[in-house]
Amino acid sequence: MTPAVPTPSMYQRIKRRTYEIMEGEVPDKYSHFVEVFVALLVVANVIGIILESVPEIHDAYLHEFHAFDVFSVVVFSVEFVLRVWSYSEKYIHSGGTAWQGRKEYVFSFYGIIDFVSTVPFYLQLLLPGADLRVLRMFRLMRIFKLSRYNSAFEDMVAAVKAEKDSFSSAVFLLFISCLLFSSLIYIIEGHEQPEVFPSSPAAMHWFVITIISGWGNLDPVTFVGTILVIFTQILSIALAAILTGVVATAYTAQVERREAM
Repeated sequence: MTPAVPTPSMYQRIKRRTYEIMEGEVPDKYSHFVEVFVALLVVANVIGIILESVPEIHDAYLHEFHAFDVFSVVVFSVEFVLRVWSYSEKYIHSGGTAWQGRKEYVFSFYGIIDFVSTVPFYLQLLLPGADLRVLRMFRLMRIFKLSRYNSAFEDMVAAVKAEKDSFSSAVFLLFISCLLFSSLIYIIEGHEQPEVFPSSPAAMHWFVITIISGWGNLDPVTFVGTILVIFTQILSIALAAILTGVVATAYTAQVERREAM
């Protein structure tokens, strides 16, 4: 005779149901409500952080901002605790242990984001006299919570991993170009503008700014230096085109693979 399957207790059923709702394992109205509510709260938090940076608005609505932050931290903390608690159900029916699922969540990208996004608030409670303004930027990391409900971020990461060889080649080319062009601009312009190019690291800084923005905020005074700057700007356009093409192709392929699944 086949042994009878033990009936799960009320506690186990509640935990399993919590896992299904939090992770969207069963697409019903409850999991949809949690998804929409958390997403809207994250968007509201990002807007609030931006508005809070305006001194006039911050001073006028100081108490409202604080109350909303407390509400958000409570919600995100409850979400984090429920996910840690219910994630034990992920592998429990396939022979795994409860802590296997919990450990996977806690050390996952989303688990770290969920934890770090609430840390500044609790640190301010534990250390009321400390200057923790730098840690407030972690509140902006709450925006990454939205990627749990949208595959765009995962698709981008998967695309980069799939084309890691192409990216490695592009980064290697960028590194060689940085050494070459920064050394040349230092040799050519260093004697003419010692205050601008006092060393090779300063020239490397100029190269990086030129690659990123197309202009290094500095004008060469020699003819050869002008030609070198033009070549550097052309190189920046070429590298941007190469990386853009690699990312676009890999991302499109990843989206097609996801849709085919």
